[in-house]
Amino acid sequence: MTILEIKTYPDIFLSKPTKQIENIDGNIQHLIENMAATMYQVPGVGLAAIQVGHDKRLLVYDVAPRDEKRELQVLINPRIVSSEGTMISEDEGCLSVPDFRADVKRASLILVEGLDREGKPLRIEAEGMLAVVLQHEIDHLNGTLFIDRISSLKQQLYKKRVKKSLKKK
Repeated sequence: MTILEIKTYPDIFLSKPTKQIENIDGNIQHLIENMAATMYQVPGVGLAAIQVGHDKRLLVYDVAPRDEKRELQVLINPRIVSSEGTMISEDEGCLSVPDFRADVKRASLILVEGLDREGKPLRIEAEGMLAVVLQHEIDHLNGTLFIDRISSLKQQLYKKRVKKSLKKK
């Protein structure tokens, strides 16, 4: 398995919506394995294909605490079909938005439909941490970063800091 490079803001690729997966073949299975290895290595709780340079509606996640048995979950062509309520995801972070965390307004309960890695239909009712992770990763597949969901002042402060650090390189 290969550890993949994670694209970071301000890479324009991250703002592009991904394409549906039409054929779950060996290439997709290989990508899933590499994404899982990358997510566990970093470590993170979720990773969307767009974050590792693949224009595919695919995400992997595992919300089990690190000291418990890990259980990789895969979602292909996921979409949120309903949501209700609101909550604040406190101190949300992202592998593609390094060194920044913020409170983000999210739906408290969501229903997600998609396919598992064998192409079987899945319906997931999620709340709490799982709902946050799924909304965050599906946002990636739609070309949205979590910083797009915070106040414009906080966005500008982060963007200014990134531009300053890029000039130093």
